[in-house]
Amino acid sequence: MGLDDIKISQAIIESYNKKLLAALDVDVAIAGSGPAGMCCGYYLAKAGKRVVIFERKLSVGGGMWGGGIMFNEIVVQEKAKRVLDEFGVRTKRYDKDYYTADSIEAVSSICAKTVRAGVKIFNLISAEDVMIRSGRICGLVLNWTAVEMANLHVDPITMRARFVVDATGHPAEVVRVAEKKSGIRLKTKTGRIMGEKSMWAEVAEEMILKNTKEACPGLYVCGMCANAVFGAPRMGPIFGGMLLSGEKAARLLINRL
Repeated sequence: MGLDDIKISQAIIESYNKKLLAALDVDVAIAGSGPAGMCCGYYLAKAGKRVVIFERKLSVGGGMWGGGIMFNEIVVQEKAKRVLDEFGVRTKRYDKDYYTADSIEAVSSICAKTVRAGVKIFNLISAEDVMIRSGRICGLVLNWTAVEMANLHVDPITMRARFVVDATGHPAEVVRVAEKKSGIRLKTKTGRIMGEKSMWAEVAEEMILKNTKEACPGLYVCGMCANAVFGAPRMGPIFGGMLLSGEKAARLLINRL
C-alpha cells in the first residue's frame, strides 16, 4: 500500500494541534531558543516543570551557530564547562580556564537534550505582546513570524504561564513590549531598559549572572537579554555566561514554582 498524501497532512496537523493546545497553559514560557533559553528550559523540565519555548526564527541556537565571525568554534570558561559536559558536548582545553567546542555540536546537542527532557519548542512563532493581569506578566501573545514579516493584519492568540522568561538576546523583545505597553516600572536603576554597553567579556561574563533575575513581576531575563536590560557590556563569542545564566534562571524559577 502506497503513501497517502492526505494522511501525511492529517498526521502533521493533528499532531501539531495537540502539541500547541498543551502549550497554552504552562508553568514557564520562554521567548527565545538561544543557549540561555534552552538551558533554562532544560533545567526546568528536568525538575518536572511544564515548559514551552517560542522561537521567532526557523532555527534554534541564537548566535551560537556562528561562533566568532563565522568561525564555528565557541569558548567557555572552566566553571561553565560542566554544563556542556551535562549536555554531552565535547570540549578541548585551549589554555588555563579556556575551553573550545564545536558550535554546531553544541547547539544540536543542547537542543536535542532539551527537547528530550520534555521542553516543547515552537519555531517560526513570535511573541508580539504580553498578557498582563493586575500589574503582572502572566502570558504571551503569539503570532506567526511570517505574519509579522509580511506586515499582515492577522490577529494573534494568547497563552498563559505562571512565569515568562525573556531570552531573546540583544533586542530584549519581551521586556521592551512590557515596558512600552504595561506601564510597569522595571527593576533597573532607571525603571526602564538601560541598554547594553560595548563588548568587555570579563565584566559581561560576571554581570550576566548578577543580572539574571526578575525584571518586573512575572517576567525574568536571562542570557544577553539580562545585560541589555540592566545596562552591562556584551561578551562576544564566549558562551559560558549564557549557559550559566539559563541554569540560574531555571533555579530561581524552580524555587518560586
